[in-house]
Order: sequence, then C-alpha cells, then structure tokens
Amino acid sequence: MSYDFDLFVIGGGSGGVRAARVSAALGKRVAIAEEFRFGGTCVIRGCVPKKLYVYASHFPEHFEDAAGFGWTVGEAHFDWKKLVAAKEKEITRLEGLYEKNVRAAGATTFDSRAELVDAHTVRLVKDGRTVTAEHILIATGGIANRHDALPGHEHCLVSDDVFDLPELPSSIVVYGGGYIAVEFANIMHGLGVETTLIYRGKLILNHFDQDLRELLSETMQAKGIKIIYEDMIVEVEKRSEGTLRVHLQKGEAFEADQVLLALGRTPYTKGLGLEAAGVKTGDKGEILIDDYSRTNVENIWALGDVTDRVQLTPVAIHEAMCFVETAFKNNPTRPDIETVATAVFSQPEIGTVGLAEDVAAKRYETLEVYRAIFRPMKNTLSGRQDKTLMKLIVDGVSKVVVGAHILGPDAGEMAQLLGIAVKAELTKDAFDRTMAVHPTAAEELVTMYKPSYVLKNGEKVEG
Repeated sequence: MSYDFDLFVIGGGSGGVRAARVSAALGKRVAIAEEFRFGGTCVIRGCVPKKLYVYASHFPEHFEDAAGFGWTVGEAHFDWKKLVAAKEKEITRLEGLYEKNVRAAGATTFDSRAELVDAHTVRLVKDGRTVTAEHILIATGGIANRHDALPGHEHCLVSDDVFDLPELPSSIVVYGGGYIAVEFANIMHGLGVETTLIYRGKLILNHFDQDLRELLSETMQAKGIKIIYEDMIVEVEKRSEGTLRVHLQKGEAFEADQVLLALGRTPYTKGLGLEAAGVKTGDKGEILIDDYSRTNVENIWALGDVTDRVQLTPVAIHEAMCFVETAFKNNPTRPDIETVATAVFSQPEIGTVGLAEDVAAKRYETLEVYRAIFRPMKNTLSGRQDKTLMKLIVDGVSKVVVGAHILGPDAGEMAQLLGIAVKAELTKDAFDRTMAVHPTAAEELVTMYKPSYVLKNGEKVEG
C-alpha cells in the first residue's frame, strides 16, 4: 500500500521534533503536526521560561549580597510586564527555530491538531483533511492537572498560566510538593510575592534524597516561605473583592490573590483517537509501550511524557533518537533511562543523579555515605546563611558510586558532570584520585575521604 508519508509525528515538542528532523534527514517522507506552538512544554510553558523566571527571582538576593563585597546598590524596582515580554520574545525565537529546523531537514509541518482515524490515517482538525502514513509517532506530551474534583478549581492557576499573568500577585498559595510546586514557590518568593506552599505529605520532593529534602525545606522556610505540611485544600472560594479564600482540611482558612495548583502533569491523550486506532492506554491515560517505544499497534509508536515513562525533556529526545534507530535503521535500540541526572531549580537548587540513600540501602548490603555540609565561600562575606550539602552514596563492596546529591549554587551544572561519573560506574577511588579544583564548592566531591557513616542491611553501624 502506498502512503502519503513514511512517518507522521503528532506533537511538536522536543521529542517529536527531534524524531521528525532526524528521520527527514535520512530521506524519509515526514510530516509533523502541532496544535499549539512548536517547542512543546519545555520551550513554551516549561523548562525554558521557568529557568528565565528563576534567574529573575535571584536578583533580590544578589543585590543584598553585593553590600558584603563593597558594593552600594540603589533602590531596585521590578517590572513584571517587562519580564513577561522578554520571556515571550525568547520563546517565540526558539519556537521559530524548532519549526525552521524541521522544515530545513525536509519535513512537512502542519499547524493543526491531529487525531487518529485508524492505524494508518490521521485527520488534521484545522481543515478536516486526512493523510496516511506507514508509521505514526505520538509525542503529545503532558497537560497540567487542573484538579477538577476540587471545589473552586476554576478560580485557580496551573503552571501553564503563571508565565503570562497580567499582574504579579501580592500573595499566592502553591498547592503541591513536587519540583514544579517547589520551583514556583521559590520564584514567586524571590519576586517579592508572599508565598505559602501546602503539601499533603510530610516533606517536599518525594523520591529525592532525604537530606536534600530536609535542608531545602528548612532553607525555604528560613527565607520566609510558609510551608504547611500534612494538610489539603478542600475548597477555593472566590471573594467579592476578587481575592481567593483557601479552606484547608484541618480547618484553617486564609486569603490570597492567586492559588497555583502544582499537582503534576498527566499524559495528553484525551480525544486523540487512540481507541479508533486500537492503541492501548493505562490508568492515567498514558500510552502503553514496549522497551522500544512501540505500542500494541505495530506501526504506531509513542515517546516522551505521553508515555509517563520519565517526564524529562532530555529523555524524550533520547527516546526519539532510539526510535529512529529502531524504525528506520534496522538497529533496534532501547532507550537507556537508568541513572538519569536531574535538577530542581529551587533556591538553593538541587542536582542529583543515581540512587537516594534510602533506596540504595535496600539494594546494597553495605553502604558507605559521604556527606559534607558547609556555607559556600560567597556567603561568608555576604552574610547569607544558606548551606551547601554534598553527598555521595557508595556500594561498600564494589566501591562504585551509586548516587550523588547536591544542594547549593550551581548544583544542576555539577549534576550534569557527576552524571558521567555515576553512569560510567566509577569507584570512590577514582573520585579520591582526582585532583581538587580550589577554591570551589565542587572540590568537596573529591576530598571526602572517610565515610560519614556506614549502613549494613539498612542500619547505621558506623559514624
């Protein structure tokens, strides 16, 4: 059978664009459809604008710190609308590059929602036309959870909305305890917004190393962010004067200008026509795939957040490259999603790779934990009390470093480089043989010669 395209990609985010561009460069007939803006979650409403806002939120502390180094800084004024406009200019530039690069590789782009008609047919909603493809790749990503069951959810924001607020609120409640909630709580506080974070759990950032979670929570609260643990929002009430009254399960109620529901993102599959094509999904709507990103329908594939495998942009890009190898190069390649380095752009930020201590303690009979906590040099003259934490988790038998965790300035940058060492399964001896770069914070990673403590079968026996 003759098809219009060899590959049709639904979704113009990082994963979909990479798959389309590389496949087209191989000479394949490729089309890609995006219903909103090319670039997807990361470029348009995620990583990129968030990091720009993180940078903006750091300046109040920079201005304060300058005095300790002899600088006199005049009265500062922040213009929210200028930041929003500058952000929009940058993501528009990136959006254009994404689509331009796909077209330059020879692919056809459609600015339209695309839905499956059957296993080989796609309908372009914008004009109603249908096209056929030998292979279809679904890379529609995720969508913010608007918590429809919460009374008053319609008055609340999700992360997508924050970037383009017409005015910066004077107060905000952030509901959630994951990295999105933590990052936005820090951003808002840094921009001068009275910030309250509410989390139903006992401590923010579940699944991260416990020491990082505890120290970050303490630091955020010391900066002035109010954190309410082990409670839930049961209603958000719109007041006549325009403010929101937040009612908690344990009885407390208070008012804020805005409420941000930072409760994660769910796979964006609703109305995609998966049933018509026979594609199976899981309980959360995620597309079920095998190790090679193939769905139960042989010619239909999926990658990125829509599969709910690992919700990180670099993972989606890596999966796209593996898809090309498998589908078009006769080289079946499984995405390697073990030991993925990641960062949380809190203040101070987190960089981490490998196993947290509690997870490693269940996997290894003997565990050596190297831990250093100190005030970074920059904070000595500024007077800032923020601490840096560095931690290495080492298999006590093989001496392989199985986890590395940092809380402090530039932790994300350090995690990228540590990711190489941990991925390569280097031993603690290799760290010890590495000469320190002085004076840096990162030198602590190669100068912790003695374990802070040792665990055997999960129990502390030394230190």
